[in-house]
Amino acid sequence: MANENKMGYLPIKKLILQMSLPPMCSMFLQYSYNLVDSMFVANINENALAAVSLSFPITTLMISLSIWIGVGINVLIAGYLGEKEQDLADCATTLGLLVALIVGICINILALLIMKPYFSAFTNNPAIFDYAMQYMSVCAFMQVPNMVHIAIQKVFQGTGNMITPMWFQIAGVIFNFVFDPLLIFGIGPFPKMGIRGAALATVLGYALSIAFLLLVFTKQKVRIKIKGFHVDSHMLKNLFSYGFPSFVMNALGSFMLTFTNLFLTAYSDTVVAFFGAYFKVQQMIFMTVNGLIQGCFMRFNYSAKQPERLKEAFHFGTQAATVMMIGGTCLLLFLPKQILFLFAASESMIKIGVPAMRILSIGLVFCGFSIMIATYQQAIEKIQSSMLIHILRQGILLVPLMWLFNHMFGINGIWISFPVTEILVFIVAVLLQTVIP
Repeated sequence: MANENKMGYLPIKKLILQMSLPPMCSMFLQYSYNLVDSMFVANINENALAAVSLSFPITTLMISLSIWIGVGINVLIAGYLGEKEQDLADCATTLGLLVALIVGICINILALLIMKPYFSAFTNNPAIFDYAMQYMSVCAFMQVPNMVHIAIQKVFQGTGNMITPMWFQIAGVIFNFVFDPLLIFGIGPFPKMGIRGAALATVLGYALSIAFLLLVFTKQKVRIKIKGFHVDSHMLKNLFSYGFPSFVMNALGSFMLTFTNLFLTAYSDTVVAFFGAYFKVQQMIFMTVNGLIQGCFMRFNYSAKQPERLKEAFHFGTQAATVMMIGGTCLLLFLPKQILFLFAASESMIKIGVPAMRILSIGLVFCGFSIMIATYQQAIEKIQSSMLIHILRQGILLVPLMWLFNHMFGINGIWISFPVTEILVFIVAVLLQTVIP
């Protein structure tokens, strides 16, 4: 058993606890970059916070593309190792990192090209537009280190090594947290860069993480294969298809936020700033649960033909995810004012944000179960079912309901549309799991 992968024989509950805590921390920290930026930027003024909020759909989409490639690599490697195909796991590692680098460069260039027309469509406030352009003109350059960083992180996790990525993620976040105020406000020998300083600290934080990960990469169970490597079209197709549902889940958050901002800009810049702050907190809750789901290693057990362990991982993971979502609901329900104070909220933002956050929090209770079912369907190669759940959550159902309730109830209708959508998706997910067990 010394040569066996621990994902194949350790007790399920113990293994999930061991393997989920590091990715939970990693995902929490991954999304803390934007949260930390917003907290410090809010101390410049509310216009700066609104600018970062308008930038968030772009940065979320960039991260979603990184996760797409990363999850594809992770699923491929875990599957090949489950089948004891070491050479194929090495090929998948090499192909994944190469794709991550190429796609990262392309997205970097695209972000620089679209940001001006994008921001022009969302604000007529010259101060907010200027802040957004300053922030995004630097933040666009995070894509290459972010793409490669997440790819390497997922390589590690695909081999069962959850600890190493977590520590290097922590190093990047600490760097960002320390250098945000230094570069924003020009403390000590550092130049006063304002909102550009927040973006630069983020980019450098990702670069630091990738540098550390590369240093220990050679000690992993997979390696970069140079001799005899060629691009396998079937493997490339699987890389994109396996990671696509995760991309949809994360990218839809970007599109949802974009559509929501279109509705909210009709009310005030303060409302936009509030929702951007709320969404960052909500994403940290969601992605922490996503880290738990990663630690359930369902794809490995499916590839290893261990259906009982697969089902046990699903059931235990679902229970844990639901408990975590209930915790997130309580946090937003009972401490909304304290959360908003982290963003230097004005009295008008507090007045708008406290009741809104309480309404929005109700939907979180149902999310853990829905997302776990979507992941299970993805693990057993039911990609269409997995995608349907994600698309319903943040697209097909949410946007029409937002439009309808906005006309019926005003701004409160926008907030109400979120929990109503989550309840409906929960029902659909349960039905799907019953039909496609």
